[in-house]
Amino acid sequence: MARAAAAPRAPRALRLLGAALLLLLLLPAGRRASGAPVAAELRCQCLQTVQGIHLKNIQNVVVTPPGPHCEQTEVIATLKNGQEVCLNPEAPLVKRLINKMLNNSNRPEEGES
Repeated sequence: MARAAAAPRAPRALRLLGAALLLLLLLPAGRRASGAPVAAELRCQCLQTVQGIHLKNIQNVVVTPPGPHCEQTEVIATLKNGQEVCLNPEAPLVKRLINKMLNNSNRPEEGES
């Protein structure tokens, strides 16, 4: 008799579907927490940064100065495997990397006057 008064439980397939949907919702949040940039929006792209990464793994670096979208300088490195990571612009290694990039871009090309 007590069993008839209890609320019916959701079918197993429905519970599994709910768990799968929850996992899909949490998956993008885990990627953002690992130092990856967020999609281009009118806010800071880097929610977390890493202190540095081995220079041989970096393919490209983009430095975004502070502006109306974000109050801080953002340094996003694209690695040779295609992954993007946010670097800490205050880290000594990152500062040296930016200075090296600036010095290389200010050098005149061979044959220019």
